[in-house]
Amino acid sequence: MRYSVSVRFSSDGRLMLSGDEIAISIKSQPERGKANRELVKKLAAHFGVSEDRVRIVSGLTSRKKIVEVL
Repeated sequence: MRYSVSVRFSSDGRLMLSGDEIAISIKSQPERGKANRELVKKLAAHFGVSEDRVRIVSGLTSRKKIVEVL
C-alpha cells in the first residue's frame, strides 16, 4: 500500500492516519538521513512490520513523501 506522508519536526511523536494520508511528527533533524530512518522506524512499528518492508518511494529530501508499506 502506498501512503502520502507529511512530516513535521516536533517532539510529540504523533502519527495521524486518514485514508492513504499520514501526518507524522518526528524528533530527528533532517541531517544525513536521520529523519528518514526515524520515519521508517515509526511507520514500521505502527503497521507492525519490519523496517525493511517500509520504503520511501519519493521525497527523500522533502517534507512531503510517498511511502510504500509491503
